[in-house]
Amino acid sequence: MSSEYQIGREKDEEFTYRGHTLDELQEMELDEVAELLPARQRRTITRGLTVEQEKLLETARARTEEETANDPIRTHLRNMIVLPEFVGLTFAVYTGQEFERVKVEPEMIGHYLGEFQLTRSSVEHGQAGIGATRSSKFVPLK
Repeated sequence: MSSEYQIGREKDEEFTYRGHTLDELQEMELDEVAELLPARQRRTITRGLTVEQEKLLETARARTEEETANDPIRTHLRNMIVLPEFVGLTFAVYTGQEFERVKVEPEMIGHYLGEFQLTRSSVEHGQAGIGATRSSKFVPLK
């Protein structure tokens, strides 16, 4: 298989997003990063982030300056776009019942925080026991 069709990156390769390294992305302004993002995310940024999203962005910027990335940033904003400034930080994203941790990796850039914490748990059904249905109430004597 040729290298142009490989998915992902090798361990020794440096991460790039649309031809830019992570360091270049982190030095760019928000408008410059928006030009590289997919259409929906670009539209969200150009129209302006909500007040809550701006507050989360400021919290993340302050957290990277303090170098205390161990404590998660708690948020209900599942629709917040993962920006290059978030790489290395840990967020506690609300699933509707509890806050679950998400450590932001470079590959997450351009996605939403909610994509990495599912709100519905998978259900595995067992076999029906005695009393589960009307017909199972009959137990033979022998």
